Parts: sequence; structure tokens; C-alpha cells
Amino acid sequence: MMLVLYILLIIIAIFIIWLIAVYNGLIASRNRLAEALSDIDVQLKRRYDLIPNLVETVKGYAAYEQETLNKIIEARNEAMSAHKTGDKEGEKAAEDNLSGLLKNLFALSENYPDLKANQNFLELQRELTDTEDKIQAARRFYNSNARDFNIKLQVFPTNLVAKKLGFTPVEFFEITDKAEKEQVKVEF
Repeated sequence: MMLVLYILLIIIAIFIIWLIAVYNGLIASRNRLAEALSDIDVQLKRRYDLIPNLVETVKGYAAYEQETLNKIIEARNEAMSAHKTGDKEGEKAAEDNLSGLLKNLFALSENYPDLKANQNFLELQRELTDTEDKIQAARRFYNSNARDFNIKLQVFPTNLVAKKLGFTPVEFFEITDKAEKEQVKVEF
């Protein structure tokens, strides 16, 4: 009788230790996800801060392109607003729109040789390109953490308790604009 009680206590202790390990692992994964999401926010903030400086630099050279510059500022404000509200779908759409307009701005600079040679513009363009690269890297980092977290939630035996502990799968950052998914056509 005593042996059965000891075996039962050992089994309960092993189960509790396993449950604690699973819970702590899920918490660590969720915190890595939060960190990855925060990295994206930091880079987006950097981009939001660079855009007004870039627009001001371009304004002096491209007075005829006021509509394009206004669209960029409007898109920046929409992206910041969507980010503050926490609307992930709206934020993705606003960020995609802003990225497209920034590409137009750099294409616009081709029409203004003086602007293209301006040191401030070149530095801001380099900083913004670097920031865009960092945003992409941060999104990839988030997606890899999201993948790892979702795998943890779905594999046996963690899947038996994860949902009961309040953990749910997370979504990946994905391209929402179908045009960006199409193959790029290069013509000479």
C-alpha cells in the first residue's frame, strides 16, 4: 500500500514538473514573440521619424511633386494611427501603402539630378533603405518566433495542455497587397 502511494506521488510530482516546464517554455516563447514584435515597432518608429526629414529635403527640389509628398505624409500618418490602434490588418495595409509610396519617391528623385546629388537626400535615402531592410529582418525574426511558438502549441504532449493554459496560435506577418506577390518583370 505504501509502495503504491509512493509511486502515485512520484507520478504526480513528475506531471507537475513537466507541466511547469511546458508552461515556462510557452511563456519564454511568448516573450520572444513580444520582443520580436517590439523590434518591428522600433524600426517602424525610426521610419516614421525619417520620412518628414526626407520629404522636407525633397520639397526644396521637387516643388512640382507636392501631391506625391502629401500622399507620403498622409500614408505615414495613417500607418502611425493604425499602429496606435493595434489594428493589425489595417496596420499591414497602411505599411504596404507607405512602402509603395516611398518607392515612388525614390523613383521621383531620378527626375531631379540636383536632388539626387544632394548629400542630405542621399543620407536620408540610405538611412531609409537601411531601416526598410531592418523592418524586413525584424518581420522575418518575428515570423520565425511565431513558427516556433505555433509548433510548440501543436506538438504532442504540449498540445494537451497549451490551450487549457490560455495559449493560442499567432499569425505571421504576410504580404497583403497581391501586386507585391507577383513576379517582377524586367525589360531592357
